[in-house]
Amino acid sequence: MIEDIIDIDTGDGAMETFVCRPDRGAHPPVLLLMDAPGIREELYDMARRLSTVGYAVLMPNLYYRAGRDTKYGSAVLEHGSDDHTRMRAVRTKMTIPPVMEDVAAIIAYCDASSDIKDGPVGAHGYCMSGPYALAAAARYPDRIAAAASFYGTWLVSDAVESPHLTLGQAKGELYISCAEFDDLAPLPMVDELKALFDESGNFGELEIHPGVHHGFAFPKRKIYDQAAAERHWERLIALYRRHLG
Repeated sequence: MIEDIIDIDTGDGAMETFVCRPDRGAHPPVLLLMDAPGIREELYDMARRLSTVGYAVLMPNLYYRAGRDTKYGSAVLEHGSDDHTRMRAVRTKMTIPPVMEDVAAIIAYCDASSDIKDGPVGAHGYCMSGPYALAAAARYPDRIAAAASFYGTWLVSDAVESPHLTLGQAKGELYISCAEFDDLAPLPMVDELKALFDESGNFGELEIHPGVHHGFAFPKRKIYDQAAAERHWERLIALYRRHLG
């Protein structure tokens, strides 16, 4: 594989982006959108795994507007730690519309790159970025052919471009994966989202993984669940195979 860390120009500055792709030919682009703790080796490894099955994976640091010093250590998961406090100061300012502009910048970069295949794009997000992936499918329905949210937070909210308001605008297939135990996506909210999803007419799926907690797919977390994590990979890769090749 070939790995690079590049800067993608946006209207708000240079967005540091990890790009991982097979070393021969041009491959379909996939956007991997980070969770709240931010860019770290765990996510690099997940990008690498997806790249090995034939995709050009682009993973932007969505905190770039707050500067280069927006990568945190393992203590970011400890409430009250310095890293957690610094992360929350950035995270709480995040909204959907600016991230949609970031997605547009990444798509433009892909279109201009000879190493990335022209055509449909995939997008998936974890935690805080679950809503971003679904919103991107609605904002760019002619480019995002497949999108997935894994334990996305507050998918039903009063936020501008909240996914529950725009599900019907997506032309690509959506896959929404939820954990049974998730304070950031409680089951009553998931039930409401499921009803709206069914009404939207999208041909995708909302799935609740029983017995697991928010963050189950991250191998460095205490609540990592191997069976559910492997199912997450199976469902994600199958989704991209259907729509990106």
